[in-house]
Amino acid sequence: MTDARTRGRFITVEGIEGVGKSTHIRRLAALLEHAGHAVDVTREPGGTPTAEAIRELLIEHGEEPMPEAAELLLVFASRALHVANRIRPALDSGVWVISDRFVDASRAYQGGGRGLPDDAIESLAEFALDGVKPDLTLLLDAPPEVGLARAGRRGAKDRFESEALEFFARVRQRYLDLAAAEPERFIVIDASGTLDVVEKAVESAGQHILKHFK
Repeated sequence: MTDARTRGRFITVEGIEGVGKSTHIRRLAALLEHAGHAVDVTREPGGTPTAEAIRELLIEHGEEPMPEAAELLLVFASRALHVANRIRPALDSGVWVISDRFVDASRAYQGGGRGLPDDAIESLAEFALDGVKPDLTLLLDAPPEVGLARAGRRGAKDRFESEALEFFARVRQRYLDLAAAEPERFIVIDASGTLDVVEKAVESAGQHILKHFK
């Protein structure tokens, strides 16, 4: 059993498309590394070779329709690989892990966005994640109109990015509901402002993390 004093911390960053997760994760990782922590930055779906292969199935515009149930099961298959082969080993070795999305994404996208049953999502989480939970979650929040406009400047849209505005409104609301239900775990950051303003908010959150998890 890993000594709790030496275990790494697990930080997740959530939000809809276009809120700047990748940019701000890099900034957060640099801050934690500067404080002396080993940091592994990863993402979902993905994070391991097989999980990345599943990611391609999930985001591509395939010829075969993707049933909502299949999407949910593929996401959790990818996540089970991610936890077993990357996240847990890193945490057990004392590395701090920052993941671009984790199980809250399924609650928001497949639960809030697709309308799949919450109990099915929670059952899969209990079965697949072997007790691994985030120590803290940053929610980068912005109206869908703002996020999708930014995401549209990145190039061709993947399968998720092609969803209607109403889908992302439901996803965003579910994220906000999750944050309201667990205020001790979530830090909500307004990501609709300028890069400098959001960076300062992320830096402040990073300082909070360092103080809280000495």
